[in-house]
Amino acid sequence: MRKMLLVALYTAFACGANAGSVEGLLTGDMKKLALVAPVALPEAVLLDGAGLETSLAQYKGKWMVLNFWATWCAPCRKEMPALQRLADAMPEIAVVPVATGRNDVAMIEKFYGEAGVTSLPVLRDPKSGLAHQMGVMGLPVTLIVNPAGEEVARLIGDAEWDSVEAQAVLKAMMAE
Repeated sequence: MRKMLLVALYTAFACGANAGSVEGLLTGDMKKLALVAPVALPEAVLLDGAGLETSLAQYKGKWMVLNFWATWCAPCRKEMPALQRLADAMPEIAVVPVATGRNDVAMIEKFYGEAGVTSLPVLRDPKSGLAHQMGVMGLPVTLIVNPAGEEVARLIGDAEWDSVEAQAVLKAMMAE
């Protein structure tokens, strides 16, 4: 009986520790990260750098850091190099910036060059359809999307996505 009680108590502590593991890591810029009940991303047509239609379905099965940004957005411009560094540091995660609204491909490519962005895709949401469906009201907004294609967290504003704190949060989410 006593052994069963200890096993039950240990299990309860372990489950509680796992459930709160991400919350306990929300420090620094990650204090702005809101954990949400999983919500499926809507189907949306995006355009790539060549103007061809594409979608986020290509990232299903991977954890994704989905960033809504624009070339004219100062906090977005500040944040983009950290997203590139995150992609370099954690290649198991898809770092996916989506330029929402009117963003000329030439301006995106120029900005990528200035910011040292070398491997992030050029994706555009020219009519802000996906951004509106996702409730993006200002920029930047970053969503954490699980391998099932569901938003599980949202951060409004810029963040140092390559920071130790951000990487610890992402690793904890991937481990749960």
